Amino acid sequence: MRLGNLFTASALGVGNDETWRNYLDRTAPGMRVIEGDIPGKPIWFGSVPYTGNPQLIRTNQLLDLAYGTMAGAIENLKRQYGANRVAIVLGASNTGIDEAENYVDEWLDKGQKPSGLDFSMIELGTPALFLKELAKTTGPAYTVSTACSSAAKALASAQRLIERGIVDAAITGGVDGRCRFAMNGFNALGALSEGRCRPLAEDRDGINLGEGVALFTLTRDSGEVELAGVGESSDAYHATAPDPEGNGAEAALRGAIDCLPGRNAAEVDYLNLHGTGTLANDAMEMKAVRRVFGENPPQYESTKDLTGHCLGAAGAVEAAICYLRLTHGHSRCCLSSSFAFGGSNAAVALYA
Repeated sequence: MRLGNLFTASALGVGNDETWRNYLDRTAPGMRVIEGDIPGKPIWFGSVPYTGNPQLIRTNQLLDLAYGTMAGAIENLKRQYGANRVAIVLGASNTGIDEAENYVDEWLDKGQKPSGLDFSMIELGTPALFLKELAKTTGPAYTVSTACSSAAKALASAQRLIERGIVDAAITGGVDGRCRFAMNGFNALGALSEGRCRPLAEDRDGINLGEGVALFTLTRDSGEVELAGVGESSDAYHATAPDPEGNGAEAALRGAIDCLPGRNAAEVDYLNLHGTGTLANDAMEMKAVRRVFGENPPQYESTKDLTGHCLGAAGAVEAAICYLRLTHGHSRCCLSSSFAFGGSNAAVALYA
């Protein structure tokens, strides 16, 4: 299936061109130290350098930004297939939670309800419904929320809708915004890095969080970049800790490879790891990689030191990096891995 018309924004930059330039230079203008979100603790965070409409919750600001570039491509899909044959399937994990916290804080401080927030905004379906309203599509529209594998699983869900003939095209990807609730939750787990995160390093000490958005169009026809498929697994090892042997991660990687034309690990020349920078994740993930690829794996890296961990959007932001590598001739076949709380695992396979 053709994966096309990408728009992405993260701490690497706003838009595909800036993202690609900064990826090559290994610079991330949005990675910075922020204060106040965790009381008494400055942390590194990957911000999208974009303000947006203050009347919108942050996830919708980022979707509005993406739609501004994607609108023409979406209109073409509607003309070609009909508005009812275009689905919207997004991954997300934080939708309006920050804004809801601010609302409650103001309510408690002033003793009366402030205006400007409808609590339906924090429902997980909000991102897909907001984009549906912008795009004026009438096909299925929903959000997948499986923590850090959300966006990768959204790509899988969109692909299945087309394969089964329910729709002919989809707008798919993921979005997540800055969220104090998530920051404090990861801090309580002891998972945040004390500085800039260092995935795969011997002295790694945790993650940096981030925000981001990446949207693609997906159609049945062939194109410059193909979504071969998504390998999925659910090991349910623990609510927050990964299986230390990486069995679920391995199953997802093998499932993605089985989607490739030759069903052979040797086809893969680039692997974007989940690579959070925690001791447990990186250790188990490399065990899985070695079992799947042997002692001579393809080029691999984690890009979370450049974007932060974008949580529900991570799978889409990292698939976007793979997409850019493919369209710029730096790779021919890429896998992008996303592993989540509760053992929800996914690996996206793309090729040119």
